[in-house]
Amino acid sequence: MDIKITAKNIKLTPAIKEFINTRVGKVENFLDNIVSAQVFISVEKKIHQKAEIILHTGAKTTINASAVENNLYKAIDAAAVKAEAQAKKIKNKAKSRKTSAKAPKIVEADPFGDPMLLPQNDVKFSVIKQVEVLPMNPEDAAYEMERLGYSFWIFLDEDSKQINLIFKRLDGTFGLIKPIKKK
Repeated sequence: MDIKITAKNIKLTPAIKEFINTRVGKVENFLDNIVSAQVFISVEKKIHQKAEIILHTGAKTTINASAVENNLYKAIDAAAVKAEAQAKKIKNKAKSRKTSAKAPKIVEADPFGDPMLLPQNDVKFSVIKQVEVLPMNPEDAAYEMERLGYSFWIFLDEDSKQINLIFKRLDGTFGLIKPIKKK
């Protein structure tokens, strides 16, 4: 990275130059495509010492950070911290754009509409469990599900003699699925 330093009302010593080069060079750890940097340092009335860092990236993005302190080294460091924060933000935005572009689009199917025919792939089951379906009422099924620590339970309804499914919802309540024949 090419770093250009401009000083106003202050003599640019080798120590200041080296500190600027190392401190601004650390910003490259957060953003890879920094092409050049401009650093402006100035002293006003010997009290306000200002440092401004402008970073140009290959993605046509510019990072501006400035700080005013009573010590020049503190001002350079504070401006570099602000530039690092902006660089992190830009990098995180780029990462989130990449991951959202790669993420598959989820299409929700209408659970009450016509069943969708999905392409047949090789479906592999890791566990196949045979369960004896006992006749019980929904309250007993909920108790049995909780006792075993499951999030759902299949049971034979005592009244209708049909297979039902009870499940635990995220809000702590229970849901009950009763199958019906489509007409």
